[in-house]
Amino acid sequence: MKKYEFWFLVGSQDLYGPEVLKIVATRAEEMAEELSKVLPYPLVYKVTADTNAQITEVIKEANYDDNCAGIVTWCHTFSPSKMWINGLTQLQKPYLHFATQYNREIPNEEIDMDFMNLNQAAHGDREHGFIGTRLRLNRKVIAGYWKNEDVQKRIGTWMRTAVGVAFSRSLKVMRFGDNMREVAVTEGDKVEAQIKFGWQVNTWAVGDLVKVMNAVTEEEIDELMATYESQYDINTDNIAAIRYQAKEEIAIKKMLDENGCRAFANTFQDLYGMEQLPGLASQHLMSQGYGFGAEGDWKVSAMTAIMKAMGEGGNGASAFMEDYTYHLVDDEKLSLGAHMLEVCPSIAADKPRIETHHLGIGMNEKDPARLVFSGKEGNAIVVSLIDMGGRMRLICQDIVAVKPIMEMPNLPVARVMWRGLPNLETGVECWIHAGGAHHTVLSFDVTAEMMHDWANMMDIEFVHIGEGTTTEAFERELFLNDIAWKLR
Repeated sequence: MKKYEFWFLVGSQDLYGPEVLKIVATRAEEMAEELSKVLPYPLVYKVTADTNAQITEVIKEANYDDNCAGIVTWCHTFSPSKMWINGLTQLQKPYLHFATQYNREIPNEEIDMDFMNLNQAAHGDREHGFIGTRLRLNRKVIAGYWKNEDVQKRIGTWMRTAVGVAFSRSLKVMRFGDNMREVAVTEGDKVEAQIKFGWQVNTWAVGDLVKVMNAVTEEEIDELMATYESQYDINTDNIAAIRYQAKEEIAIKKMLDENGCRAFANTFQDLYGMEQLPGLASQHLMSQGYGFGAEGDWKVSAMTAIMKAMGEGGNGASAFMEDYTYHLVDDEKLSLGAHMLEVCPSIAADKPRIETHHLGIGMNEKDPARLVFSGKEGNAIVVSLIDMGGRMRLICQDIVAVKPIMEMPNLPVARVMWRGLPNLETGVECWIHAGGAHHTVLSFDVTAEMMHDWANMMDIEFVHIGEGTTTEAFERELFLNDIAWKLR
């Protein structure tokens, strides 16, 4: 991950005189310095702008600085918003309007007209807000006192979302083979994806991977086996299967890194020259921050990588997931999510086990090794990106992951059980009405608000299924969205 930073642009005007502008600049530097101590990324004070030219120049610089992941604006004093037009119309980075003020309280004894001239963020931020609305800019507005923890937390989550945008803009996805035959939802317009998200999605032959696998040395495998042994419990005597997965992982990682890719997809229908579908290999790569998509699903592969980058420390608890089956007992209605092999151990409740079992689907010559574990408990989301033909739609549902209510001793895969909000039936109905895929990204780190912000930054449709959702209202929202997006 790059050493991202965010630029703090403060608005004012020259009518206040140099002394007032000096105080504004000093306070802005203090705020940026103090906030940087608690935010996930530095907030760098850049300018107290009082002219059109200053604003335009600093925004142009932000656009072309790869380390700048977004701008944060604030108007300590009154900043006439026409001076922001030329700059904001050229802005290509995420934009947060921070509506705050330097002082927490109105000082009863000190307040006079000099104080009023200097401290009029309530005045300045409304003028600044108008021009963002007038220009129809996708932006985040956060209001509150800058020293409050809840405000700082909201800024921090917005920053992590903006980093997800920066990560997305340079993301390359490596596809080994094509999509699973006859499946619709994993398809999509790769040209549109590059236009909207910046993703470069291209195909490499499985034979290319096999060639790299054949060049992997026993010493390289030994080194990775030591890593496996330190991170996981070995629960199989079939060490050869684990070593084969290590060979696959080493080769995939070499190809990803050599080509600058941070995500990959494959399919069990195209394993020409390989003995096993990469299971443990894919899982361990995901634990290192790489995105993955099964059955050629390049969209979920990219979203896995992006949501990992948006998580804590730049590689959060987000995982490729698939809805498998339901538990429809009254008062205990749950979804079981899993996949045949590939679920990231970042969401495991306990230390994962490496096991080897028969896989009764695909072209496997031998039984693949995989990590087996149960997912942790807690509030989470599941996310699906689909191509609606002419636009992309991001679907997000709130869920509560629970400790699996049964052992399932004969299910040798990683699994997560959850209660979908508002309830199982309404959630399923709304998900199906929205066209949500069976493949998702499940995340404990990334929130629905963050995904909403990411969709806004990317200028795509967003729909949210949560506690207050009803099927009737959701259907109406989809209908109105369809009209609105066709008119854009």
